[in-house]
Amino acid sequence: MTGNNQSLFFSPEEKGSAFSDVLKEVQEYISSKYSTLMVEGGNEEVKQQVKRYIAKYVADYRITVKGKTREQLIDDLYTEMAEFSFLTKYIFGTGIEEIDINSWKDIEVQYSDGRCEKLEEHFESPEHAINVIRRMLHVSGMVLDNASPAVLGHLSKNIRIAVLKTPLVDEDVGIAASIRIVNPQSLKKCDFVDGGTATEEMLDFLAGWLLTTIPDNKRIFTIENGSRELALVREKDGKVTNSVIHTLTRFSENEKQNIDQDMLLDMALRFNPEIICVGEMRSSEAYTAQESARTGHTVLTTIHSNSCEATYSRMRTLCKRKYDMDDEVLMDLVTEAFPIVVFTKQLENKKRRLMEIMECEITRDGKRHFNSLFRYEITENRVEGDKFIINGTHQKVSGISESLKKRFLENGMPKEVLNRITGGGGKV
Repeated sequence: MTGNNQSLFFSPEEKGSAFSDVLKEVQEYISSKYSTLMVEGGNEEVKQQVKRYIAKYVADYRITVKGKTREQLIDDLYTEMAEFSFLTKYIFGTGIEEIDINSWKDIEVQYSDGRCEKLEEHFESPEHAINVIRRMLHVSGMVLDNASPAVLGHLSKNIRIAVLKTPLVDEDVGIAASIRIVNPQSLKKCDFVDGGTATEEMLDFLAGWLLTTIPDNKRIFTIENGSRELALVREKDGKVTNSVIHTLTRFSENEKQNIDQDMLLDMALRFNPEIICVGEMRSSEAYTAQESARTGHTVLTTIHSNSCEATYSRMRTLCKRKYDMDDEVLMDLVTEAFPIVVFTKQLENKKRRLMEIMECEITRDGKRHFNSLFRYEITENRVEGDKFIINGTHQKVSGISESLKKRFLENGMPKEVLNRITGGGGKV
C-alpha cells in the first residue's frame, strides 16, 4: 500500500471500530511487549517511541475509528494509555483552578476568572473513570480500591487530588473527585489593588507578613500538607539569594512512618528559622504552632473559619486535639501567639475580597479586645438574571494598639515602617 493510499485509508470514516474496543486491543499489545517503556513514562523520547509502536500496530492491522484521522487516533490512544484521557489538556492547561468530577459523565471545570463550565466530554463508563484516576494517584503511591475507597493524593507538587469511589458513591456514579490545580503567580501590589482585593494601605500594613515581601536575609521554613503551593526561593544570575526550606507531609499506612505537620513543626525549630509558615492548620499542629509563635518565632498560617474573631475559636478547637486544656487558657495562648488575623473570602460573584484585618489586644489586666483595623463594607448586593452584583468599599476602622506597636519594634520592625502603617480612622 502506498503512502497516499494509506493516508486516505485513515481519514475519518463512516465505518470503523469503537474506540473503547481499539483501546483495549492496543493496550494489551503495548503492555505485553513494551511495558517497561510505559512504566518509565514522562520522557519525551519514550513518549515518541510508544507512539511509534501504537502507529505501527494501527497501520499493520488497518484499524480505524469513526470520526478520527490516524493521527487523532494515535494521539488519543497514547493519551488514554499513558496520560489521563481527555482530562490531560485541562490538568495541564492555563487559567484552570479546579476540575470537579461529580460522576463519570458529569465533569465541571473552574477557571481562575471565576467561570465554572460543565464539559461536553466525559468518561466512557464508571470503570473508565476509576481507571484514569487510579493512574493519577499512582504518581503519589496511593492505591484506590475497595479497601481504600477514599484517597487523598497528588499528581505533582501543585496538583492535589481528593477521590471517593464505590461503595462510598453510587455504582452508576463510579467516582467523585476534586482535582485542585495551584498555578504559581507573581502578583504585585497593583494587581491586588486594581482587582479590588485590598487597598494599598492595607497591603502596606500586611507587608511584614506577606511571604513574597520578606527580605532575603530572613530564614523561612515552610510546611505544607501533601502538595506544595508555595514557591519562595529567589534566584539571581543562577544563584539563590534568600534562605528557604520547603517541606511536605508524608502519609503512610504505617502510622509510625506517618510524617504530619505537627512533626515537621517540631523539626522546623531545629533549623533556626526566623519565619515559619504552615500552609493550613487542620489539626493538633495548631498547638505546636502557637507554642512556636510564643517562643520568639514569627509564625504565618491559614485556617478555615467564618470571620476574624471565629478564627481564634477554631484555633482553640484544633489545639484541643493535642491537649484537652481549659478553653480560657487556650484562648489566652492563641491570642498572644497570633495578634493579627486577616479574613479573606470569595463572594458570590466569585471575586475575592480581603474582608477584615483585626487585632486582638490583650490589656495589662489580661482582658481581650478585638479591634477591627480594616473592613470591607458591602454597599450593594443583588442578583441580575444568573449574575450576582456585589459592590463595596474598604474602610480603615482604627489603628493598632500601643502594646502591639511595642511588640513590633521589639521584633525588629523599623520605626519608619511602623510610623507608616499606624494612624487614625476614616475612609481609605
